[in-house]
Amino acid sequence: MFKTASHSGASGMPSPNTLISDGAFVGQLMESLSIPVFVLDREARVMIWNRACEQLTGVPAHEILGTADHWRSFYEHRRPTLADLVLQNRTDDVRQILPRSVPPGHGSGLCIESWFDMPRAGRRRYLAAEATPIYDAEGGLSAVVETLRDLTDEKMAQVALEQLATRDGLTGLANRRCFDDTLHAEWARALRQQQPLSLLMVDVDNFKAYNDANGHLGGDECLKRIARAVASEMRANDLVARYGGEEFAVILPNQSLKGAAIVAERIRCRVEQLRLPSTAPTRHVTVSIGAATAIAGPDNNASQLVATADAALYRAKHLGRNRISLPLSEAA
Repeated sequence: MFKTASHSGASGMPSPNTLISDGAFVGQLMESLSIPVFVLDREARVMIWNRACEQLTGVPAHEILGTADHWRSFYEHRRPTLADLVLQNRTDDVRQILPRSVPPGHGSGLCIESWFDMPRAGRRRYLAAEATPIYDAEGGLSAVVETLRDLTDEKMAQVALEQLATRDGLTGLANRRCFDDTLHAEWARALRQQQPLSLLMVDVDNFKAYNDANGHLGGDECLKRIARAVASEMRANDLVARYGGEEFAVILPNQSLKGAAIVAERIRCRVEQLRLPSTAPTRHVTVSIGAATAIAGPDNNASQLVATADAALYRAKHLGRNRISLPLSEAA
């Protein structure tokens, strides 16, 4: 069937690249492996599709052997597998053809980690794939072996840990750390693109009194409902975060101050419409909002934007709560 290059060590024992000429033995060996493996010949036809590969893909060997349809086991739409790229001598194209891939390191073969559609299995899986060329005695490419490892559980655990690191445990919103990182990233982008960046600081009015009257569980439920109300007004590229305690922050990329004020008023109205009962003079829980906008430049920074929005929020509180406030220079 296929061979690998043959060499012997000084002891006379075969090296790892010893010629294997017994195709039946190789097939049995591949079949016995617990790791999913398939092998393509020089014409990209499937020579071996072991039992572990059947279990991973949901495609039985008798359907795929002798065909070049192996890609259908991994993708909804036609695209080359790693083994195909090796056969076509296109190993440098892996990041263009498989843009979601993350190379796990460097080895003797071509390897990636990526999400695969797995249409026959009926579920997307995160796989580590490695394709290794097999050469005959004359040095010609005889076949390519691709091995697969299912890392979905590990990947999902990693995603969960990342979410724990960037999400507020109570509201599910971005936490302060995520807010800080996102604000600096958006500031850098606004600086490059010379676009405005707006920020809203949202504070729940008289929350201490609400918490005292309803207990911590009632206060937590109040914050969760307000968090959902604020998040419902966001665009896809906006970010709403729990800034701390009963205060929320909203990053609005490429949004003018006028547009930010409109969003702020929608948030204020949405929270008021929740009609959460309060012992405060307003009878229902409300929020005060400070808005600020900046064009990123060398003479200002993201911290100044936060300070300006904070000052506007303080004015909204001072003027009676349940309102929005703009920077003094703009409000005048």
